[in-house]
Amino acid sequence: MVDIAFGPNEGPRPDPSSRHGAYMALVRRRRLYGAILLVIFLALMVSGFRLADARNAGGFWEGLPMLGAFPAELFSEAWRDRANLPGLLWQFLPSLVETVNIALVATLIGSLAGALLALLSTTGLAPWPRLVWPFRRLMDICRAIPEIVIALVLIYILGGGPVPAVIAIAIHIAGALGKLFSEAAENADRKPVEGLASVGATWGQRMWLGVIPQVAPNWLSYTLLRLEISVRASAILGFVGEGGIGHDLKIAMQWGQGRYDEVAAIFLLLFLTIVVIDQISGALRQRIVKGAHHG
Repeated sequence: MVDIAFGPNEGPRPDPSSRHGAYMALVRRRRLYGAILLVIFLALMVSGFRLADARNAGGFWEGLPMLGAFPAELFSEAWRDRANLPGLLWQFLPSLVETVNIALVATLIGSLAGALLALLSTTGLAPWPRLVWPFRRLMDICRAIPEIVIALVLIYILGGGPVPAVIAIAIHIAGALGKLFSEAAENADRKPVEGLASVGATWGQRMWLGVIPQVAPNWLSYTLLRLEISVRASAILGFVGEGGIGHDLKIAMQWGQGRYDEVAAIFLLLFLTIVVIDQISGALRQRIVKGAHHG
């Protein structure tokens, strides 16, 4: 009978038992490595927690029962003064509009800067190949520095207001979206670019006509997703004097009892705004992705 698995010729056949043994040894080795990594991770977590608890002004376990005290106090006072809620929502609406404007302008500027950095740092598309590495490191720096650190530096230089917030968020967005945009551009088909180059098109024309139409759906999807993050970031930056609804929230929380109805109104405005933006951007992303697939 011919052995259809290994051919008709006689000779040594692989031993199934040895293959099984080698596979089981590999599985045991991987499990051992996984267990060692898990033990190291748990040890680092425990030591880090103990160090943080020792350096804390209070104690974690002693303060744990008070975890729900502030929310309970806030909601009870807000419920008692719920008749003031409609007026407070209207009162803080202009600050919310300022926060949304900061997020929109920062996202627009950051996405445009990220698109330029992406094209300048994509291998095979960059006009100056030797500068690909510096542009990539520039995006790393923009992503690595938190918005609040950039904002604090800009407040010292420019003073408080929405302008430092816009610049701080835009810088971070440029680094984050530049990385995502570059990855999308690397997967673009190079044939249109080569065709445009063969007829004498400039670098800008090759990018505008040959690359951007291919990556536009992904780029727009990433930008809309980043807009949601920008609204949260602009609200947080209000705590350091950047204006917007975050500044009003800081003042209300500093006053403490007696102003918790204002805190609840601001929380509600932020929550509703983020939900609305999330729903709108999610629907737009779905349409963009579906349109790209149909196209």
